Amino acid sequence: MYICELFHSVQGEGRYAGVPSVFIRTSGCNLRCWFCDTPYSSWDPQGEHRSLDDLLSTVENYHCNHVVITGGEPMLVRDVVPLTRALSEAGHVITIETAGTVDLPVVADLMSISPKLSNSTPHGTDWAERHEQRRDRPEVIRRLIGDYDYQFKFVIDHESDLAEVEQYVARFPEIDPAKVLLMPQATEADVLREKNAWLGPAAEERGWGVSPRLHIELFGNTPGT
Repeated sequence: MYICELFHSVQGEGRYAGVPSVFIRTSGCNLRCWFCDTPYSSWDPQGEHRSLDDLLSTVENYHCNHVVITGGEPMLVRDVVPLTRALSEAGHVITIETAGTVDLPVVADLMSISPKLSNSTPHGTDWAERHEQRRDRPEVIRRLIGDYDYQFKFVIDHESDLAEVEQYVARFPEIDPAKVLLMPQATEADVLREKNAWLGPAAEERGWGVSPRLHIELFGNTPGT
């Protein structure tokens, strides 16, 4: 499996924010969000090939219950299926972070879905058209929320993005509003604070939550955190 990085840190986002976790980051993505905070796993995929046994052994050496499989887009990697089965059999709590555009029969305790809104499209690049064609897959979303415990994390850049989130959620009446989280688009702590000042009230008004980005607040936007 082509792995960008594997490290121990704290979960920075969503339901398990602050929980010590092992992160397995696959390399490669079918989208090209302009604001991607891990371009080394998407725009310029980097990493090394590692065996299933090697990954499992490294994870166990951390003696950590929670494992986050992220990317890139981990659901592109078919070997993630046996990896999640093995991790589950070993007793780990598994979160998969996905854009919800690709489907695999993985094992997951939490499907952390981050749909890409129109604010993600890299206009002016060769990827713009492909990104637009791929970023919205309602049939995948319905399968994921039907078969897994889930959360939605929507990246918000400007207040105008909120209307698109409302439209998105309205397309899926089965989504539990309590599992919808807004997350500020920022890679610097001061910008996060500025956006959270208006994002919090906006989320509360709609019955949603706000996801922190603890890893940026604690470590900055650096690999391996």
